[in-house]
Amino acid sequence: MGETEGRVRYCRKCLIRDLMEGESFYVSLKNAMDAIPEEDRSPQQEYDRRLELCRACERLAEGMCRACGCYVEVRALRKNQDCPYGRWEAEHASNE
Repeated sequence: MGETEGRVRYCRKCLIRDLMEGESFYVSLKNAMDAIPEEDRSPQQEYDRRLELCRACERLAEGMCRACGCYVEVRALRKNQDCPYGRWEAEHASNE
């Protein structure tokens, strides 16, 4: 699942939920995500598609985008957000 650099666990393709499920930071992040109003959320299928694109991106590191510093699980959940490198839109347009 992850690589080891020294003694610190490091995972390039993991989301926060993969690394920290059950830990207080993840619980806080999940609570913040749950507080996002339904009308501001991406549909589940779109959310899953965005996360798969993030998992395949070389800029993902331990659940964070190294391009913009966001937690991708939060950014992908908000329907009015975009990938800073246009990956979500470019992939979506090629599938239409």
